[in-house]
Amino acid sequence: MSTTTVTLTANTYAHDEVRILGIEDYKSAARTLADAFFKDDVAFYCLETPDNGGMTREELYPLHLEILEYIVAAHCYNGLVLSIGENNEGIALWMPPGKNMDDWFTIFRSGMWRLWWKLTKEGKKRYFEEFLDVLHQTKVNAMGDQDKDAWYLVYLGVTPGARGRGYARKLIEFVTSKIDLEGGAPCYLESSHINNVPMYQRFGFVKKNCVVLGRDSEKPVPLDIMIRPAMKLVGEKLVPVPMGGRRLAD
Repeated sequence: MSTTTVTLTANTYAHDEVRILGIEDYKSAARTLADAFFKDDVAFYCLETPDNGGMTREELYPLHLEILEYIVAAHCYNGLVLSIGENNEGIALWMPPGKNMDDWFTIFRSGMWRLWWKLTKEGKKRYFEEFLDVLHQTKVNAMGDQDKDAWYLVYLGVTPGARGRGYARKLIEFVTSKIDLEGGAPCYLESSHINNVPMYQRFGFVKKNCVVLGRDSEKPVPLDIMIRPAMKLVGEKLVPVPMGGRRLAD
């Protein structure tokens, strides 16, 4: 994966360039995501279980952070970790076409296998038997024949104190602008909060459907499935790309 730094100058905040992080920065990136997703029900779906002894989110935070450390590490090894802000206040985890984080080699290398001993019985069931499988199959079903060409925005988070600076836009456009210039590729994401849907729509994503984790549980958790069709830049205008358009090299 290229380590070229792309400088964006849409606002006047210091350190507002998007950077690609390596494995040496995975803990800092994970903490940003842990703080950004502290109130997110999807992030705690495998932790807030009936058999966790009634632990609060504050008590569950260390394991919440540890899970995100494994996920960030997996993206350092197999995907793309983007950062913005002086202290990595904004983080995006992207998986390029044809890559994933749930193959056994990446699970082992990232340390994600440790969750088998960290999670409760119900937590293991939710994470390994439902969460990973549902998200993988939902993406395949939503993208159809274009799945092999799709970029996957797995996580996008900005710490509360750094919101409103345009960081989310830059972390998305770092990838979308480049693939548009290089001939186009589709993008896919799951939005865990209904309030984020309009934001993603401004970046060209279209809501396709909704899936629900734990549909039969006491607290079902919905996810909005969104797709940005493959686009390419012709002159100053973005136009749709037929299936099979070029994709960003990784």
